[in-house]
Amino acid sequence: MNAILSNYPILANINSPEDLRQLDTDDLKVVANELRQYLIDTISRCGGHFAAGLGTVELTVALHYLYNTPDDRIVWDVGHQAYPHKVLTGRRDQLETIRQTDGLHPFPVRSESEYDTFGVGHSSTSISAALGMALAAKQKGENRQAIAVIGDGAMTAGMAFEAMNHAADCDVNMLVILNDNDMSISENVGGLNNYLAKILSGKFYSSIREGGKKVLQNMPAISEWAHRVEEHMKGMMLPGTLFEELGFNYIGPIDGHNLDVLLDTLGNMKNLKGPQFLHIVTRKGKGYAPAENDPIAYHGVPIFDPKDNKLPSGKKKLTYSNIFGQWLCDMAAQDERLVGITPAMREGSDLIEFSRQYKERYFDVGIAEQHAVTLAAGLACEGSKPVVAIYSSFLQRAYDQLIHDVAIQNLDVLFAIDRGGLVGGDGATHHGAYDLSYLRCIPNMIVMAASDEQECRKMLTTGYHYEGPVAVRYPRGTGPGINVEEDFSTIEIGCSRTIRKGQRVALLNFGALLTEAQKVAEELDATLVDMRFIKPLDTSILEELAESHDWFITLEENAVMGGAGSAVNEFIAQQQLSVKVKNFGIPDRFIEHGDPADLLERSGLTADKLFMTIRSILD
Repeated sequence: MNAILSNYPILANINSPEDLRQLDTDDLKVVANELRQYLIDTISRCGGHFAAGLGTVELTVALHYLYNTPDDRIVWDVGHQAYPHKVLTGRRDQLETIRQTDGLHPFPVRSESEYDTFGVGHSSTSISAALGMALAAKQKGENRQAIAVIGDGAMTAGMAFEAMNHAADCDVNMLVILNDNDMSISENVGGLNNYLAKILSGKFYSSIREGGKKVLQNMPAISEWAHRVEEHMKGMMLPGTLFEELGFNYIGPIDGHNLDVLLDTLGNMKNLKGPQFLHIVTRKGKGYAPAENDPIAYHGVPIFDPKDNKLPSGKKKLTYSNIFGQWLCDMAAQDERLVGITPAMREGSDLIEFSRQYKERYFDVGIAEQHAVTLAAGLACEGSKPVVAIYSSFLQRAYDQLIHDVAIQNLDVLFAIDRGGLVGGDGATHHGAYDLSYLRCIPNMIVMAASDEQECRKMLTTGYHYEGPVAVRYPRGTGPGINVEEDFSTIEIGCSRTIRKGQRVALLNFGALLTEAQKVAEELDATLVDMRFIKPLDTSILEELAESHDWFITLEENAVMGGAGSAVNEFIAQQQLSVKVKNFGIPDRFIEHGDPADLLERSGLTADKLFMTIRSILD
């Protein structure tokens, strides 16, 4: 037992939900208080997702107390809400390792615990997954519950509504809990709403409701009238008409921090048949005032002192996201046709200043990547110049729209792809490991990868002025520290740049590994070329180098399967060039979370690892 647990006498003895279920209900509020403070104490010492977990403490306690987990299935969506869940399901003492190399995963992962029923690094998948689990239980004749907890904006994605629409046609028992932490509706939560929720979820109301259906089923006209009266009565008092129309029995909203109300309502709803929908309202960052006041800043935190009531500050190098944000404002001042689009990544993609300066040209569509891409296509059809700021792993969710709505129609859409490569603590669900592979096979696409800050700005300008779809890919965090000239210079399409000339070996770099490649090139006295373009390739430099070099070594922070190196291989084979080639990239496996430097080393992409491997090949 770690030393900090001496401050939490009840939590220290909870090693599984079974231990929690042995407690009296009077002790649960103490458990919730201890759990919240334990999260504050621990995450402040190790860093990680912070505010969302503080908002789900009471819900987590209630669910594991009332339901027979892991036999009953709980799917958390989005997964960063699940830190309290990890603490109560046997991982309390490992929490301080979360997001670190070989430590706890930042999101629920099936391989980590039997209580993690579904992997949920992205969002809006829980209702589909829980419905699948409920259908499987029905087919196997198993009497278990399926619960989807969806929140933190995940309800904005169309997939959630697709699943709800299907669930209405399935004769299964399942519960969807909307964890609504939008503070703008907190005034809707109070004694009246809590009372109504308890009444509507209780046996008396349910028996009257179901009994009335049976009595009136042979009287269609009266039955329809009664249904409409019920819906109008509920619609006057409750914001659940939409969910009722989708076939769910809506209950709420209730106070998600009132444990007594949660226990009563959830206890009642366990016995209801068919698709159920519980709307709870919580406060993101609950219990830590700075996080309550600024839940965006405290969404994910570094190590900090909770007694200071502030996060550490200090002058930092510009990140690639900062470079993009500044470029976007500069270009918007030059061209009034520019519009900026993001799927709920304003802060992460650094669109804050743009959203302030150009409010009418800024569109945050919520967690709806498919809509973001097709919205951009529609704008482009009418002469606008849309720039879609999106993470590499999130663009995967809009792949059909990328092909069908943008590329086939050859529309002027610029994709500013952030988080390309290995992103660190968020792990396999968030690594931008595949974009070069899945983009370069699409006709009409121009694909560039930035190797430093100035190159990033030049590529964004180049892509913006190109007539057709363009992707500019850059990594998370900072680059080599190049001072950026805030001009609007461009790059010739398909043109590489030679960094140094050497002997025998040509290192062909694609993107952010240039600094590592430079170290290797010096050691080997190799030629180093920053290729810049994955598509179209600078084939003239490849033909030139093939005449004077024995080896091509390709480097990319992307899946080695089908990536930029594969493009080089294809050209060598097509032209029958007499040169040997070795591709380096992210290996053909899912890379776990951890320190970015550790992940690069484990992938064989640090200068030392590259030099040793290349040296052995040459020898």
